[in-house]
Amino acid sequence: MGAGRLYAAVAAGGFRRYATYRAATLAGVFTNTVFGVVLVYTYLALWDERPRLGGYDQAQAVTYVWLGQCLYATLAIQGGGFEKDLMERIRTGDIAVDLYRPADLQLWWLASDFGRAMFQMLGRGVIPFAFGALFFPMALPTDAGSWAALLVALLLAVLVSFGIRYLAALSTFWLLDGTGVNQATMILGIFCSGMVLPLNAFPGALGEVVRALPWAAQIQLPADVLMGKTDPLHAYAFQAAWAVALLAAGRLLQSAATRRVVVQGG
Repeated sequence: MGAGRLYAAVAAGGFRRYATYRAATLAGVFTNTVFGVVLVYTYLALWDERPRLGGYDQAQAVTYVWLGQCLYATLAIQGGGFEKDLMERIRTGDIAVDLYRPADLQLWWLASDFGRAMFQMLGRGVIPFAFGALFFPMALPTDAGSWAALLVALLLAVLVSFGIRYLAALSTFWLLDGTGVNQATMILGIFCSGMVLPLNAFPGALGEVVRALPWAAQIQLPADVLMGKTDPLHAYAFQAAWAVALLAAGRLLQSAATRRVVVQGG
């Protein structure tokens, strides 16, 4: 089997794996929808007091909320993707078996996570977004070009999300317990991605810092691309730069971790 077909099969396997959790998917759809409604009314109250907060009007703020609910599981903002499995395999030593596979470790997990992301988008993300569009005023584009631009931004967001979580998972080679890293990643993901509040609304130096971090590539930039608030090429450049940097860092850490396994294994 060629490399391309191998990783395509791994991605398909990741998709099928999450497709089996039907009850969990339905519960996730319900949770995202309910939380989206709560967050929308919170945003509307906030925007009544602070019109044009973050450069958004109320319809744009509502659109931001529902896109965030669509991407919450897709980008594993709070974790729950491949990283727990990889951390456990590192902790138990089963990672040694993975290293014997005729496949690159990083690409293997990237393909698997891509399949997971695709299922979460279709199975858990689309319905809350459609619900929001049906029952709330949203600032959605009418041209196909804007939706195509969003798809590119989402693909790059998936790469950035994977890059962050892959680095977190590899830390288990040294820490041996990924609990603390998972918690830190979850907190940073929720706060710095703009899941709670658009990063454009963060004031002063804090806003400049969070908008420069890789988490901004996950929700803030796709939302701005969708609503025409930023030049898509500028957004892609930011996302791609962080994706390349994170994947390269993951490659270096993987190499160091592999040498550690060899040394420990004799």
